[in-house]
Amino acid sequence: MQLDFERSQSLFNKAQTLIPGGVNSPVRAFKSVGGQPVFINSGQGSRMFDVDGNSYVDYVCSWGPLIFGHAHPRIVAAITSAAEKGMTFGASTEAEVVLAEMIVQAVPSVDMVRLVSSGTEAVMSAIRLARGYTRRDKIIKFEGGYHGHSDSLLSKAGSGVATLGMPDSAGVPPNLTVDTITIPYNNIEAVRAAVALHSKSIACIILEPVAGNMGVVPPKAGFLEGLREICSENEIVLIFDEVITGFRVAYGGAQERFGVLPDLTTMGKIIGGGLPMGAYGGRREIMEFVAPSGPVYQAGTLSGNPLAVAAGIETLRMLKEPGVYDELEEKGAALADGLAEAARSAGATAHGNRVSSMSTLFFTAEEVFNYSSAKTSDTAQYAYFFHRMLERGFYFAPSQFEAAFVSTTHSAADIEATLSAARDVFETMKKS
Repeated sequence: MQLDFERSQSLFNKAQTLIPGGVNSPVRAFKSVGGQPVFINSGQGSRMFDVDGNSYVDYVCSWGPLIFGHAHPRIVAAITSAAEKGMTFGASTEAEVVLAEMIVQAVPSVDMVRLVSSGTEAVMSAIRLARGYTRRDKIIKFEGGYHGHSDSLLSKAGSGVATLGMPDSAGVPPNLTVDTITIPYNNIEAVRAAVALHSKSIACIILEPVAGNMGVVPPKAGFLEGLREICSENEIVLIFDEVITGFRVAYGGAQERFGVLPDLTTMGKIIGGGLPMGAYGGRREIMEFVAPSGPVYQAGTLSGNPLAVAAGIETLRMLKEPGVYDELEEKGAALADGLAEAARSAGATAHGNRVSSMSTLFFTAEEVFNYSSAKTSDTAQYAYFFHRMLERGFYFAPSQFEAAFVSTTHSAADIEATLSAARDVFETMKKS
């Protein structure tokens, strides 16, 4: 099936003269899959509609936040009601306290929380806080883990950095990454070795408890528990980056699902209900180091923005309703297992990973358990899959190294239509 992309192509040509690369976030450029990006006009439920009138079942869900799909009427009503009272005040509101209390009650390790405007800001602030609290400088992160675009965290990062094949990023002086120790994900012995060498100078270990930015990679049994033990023994702050997994894999995030508690947690995406929002929180004695209570400075003009807070409150209220996570688990399994089975049946080389409603189909025969194994994926095959599915009206991430997400609005019919199209694509892949 040949879709018409004439207006999207025209907009992209114009955008390239006005915006670097024609996009405001690199992975949107389709650079790793080839071709030109589509420009979206609207979304409703599980579907997006582009400026040329094409319709897609959406498995990107704005990279995770849209757990109730596009333009859910309850969330839209909450935003509209908040906007009618004023867009922003630069002063405190009651709604900020309501959302903070909901987060503290939901996330097992969080006693106090600070609202910010993005996941990058949340992570940057949490690391500064860990350094200020411990009076140490070094941090440990994991290969393929993406924690936003702050300087010290772009070493061997995932997400768009992996998508574009960049080793790191220009503009980051070496002295800003000299204190960043990067270790293969799921390798607890490598962590022990690094800590043995630097135990008195490591401020924190930061990781996605379920990696989502090298594609979905679950933690091996004992990995999170081992990190908790190492951090407790060496007075290192353990930070879970739950920007993706927070309220996605369970109401209390990955820490609830796996039963391992960090010292600090960063959040974003779902807590803003689709609007820009981030947060970091954790143990009270650490959070009280944040200004104005303590000496670690962090501020933001639009932190706790009334519209984003209203969307977040309504989203979290909806997530507490009975059966939501069972439904997401069931739909996530139907999509991920169905794609893997369709690939196998057609003789395609593929391996699927899933945690709850987030998943990745890797085009490799290997088990994917870290960044090196993820990089064995055949990105040319993924690009073929991506474009053939797009032509059939199914929108997956334009990169092998990202997650697919389902929402409550993805119907059984949506998923079955997706699998039917995928079976057709895998058959044509085999013949090509």
